[in-house]
This record gives sequence, structure tokens and C-alpha cells, in this order.
Amino acid sequence: MIAREWKCRVPEAHGEGFTSYLYETGIKDSSATPGFCGAQIFRRFHVGKVELTLITCWDDLASIEAFAGADISQARLYPEDKAYELEPDLSVQHYEVIEHQVSIG
Repeated sequence: MIAREWKCRVPEAHGEGFTSYLYETGIKDSSATPGFCGAQIFRRFHVGKVELTLITCWDDLASIEAFAGADISQARLYPEDKAYELEPDLSVQHYEVIEHQVSIG
């Protein structure tokens, strides 16, 4: 399994709206791609900004390429991102997942 990490920042005023928008774009598109295994969004607050980290999990690099394109090191951005005053990381990080446990309850 491969984890793909992307980060961005938005003004606090756009924090909730951008999170919803992220579900409608990045999460929806990635989850429709064969080989997608799951996603998590992390949020933390800075002075006047919200930082979001999106971690998606994939079966393999070929699955990521089907979602992101040939250069999987580049972030996949959307035209409407500008409306949220997005400050995106333009590159992403990939990690081999060596342990994955989920506990419900």
C-alpha cells in the first residue's frame, strides 16, 4: 500500500468551505479511481490560516498515476481552488505503508 500526502493552507474564513469542497473534488475523484483504499483529512490552525493535510491510500503507484497523471509527484489541483485563496503545496509525498491498523469503538 502507498500513502500519498498533500498539504495546503487557506484563510480561516475559508476553512470549512474548502474542506467541503475538498470532499467534492479530491476525495470524490480519488475514491472513484480503481486502487483507491481510503483517505484522511487532518486540520490544524495557525494565526489566520487553516492547514489541511490530505492522506490518500492506494494499492500501488499505477493506481496513483491513474488519478494524478504521469508525474505523480505533482499535486492535482482544480480551477475553482482560487476561490478559496488556496496556498497549495505543488508537490506531494509518497510513503510505503508498512503498518495500517484501524480500531473502531
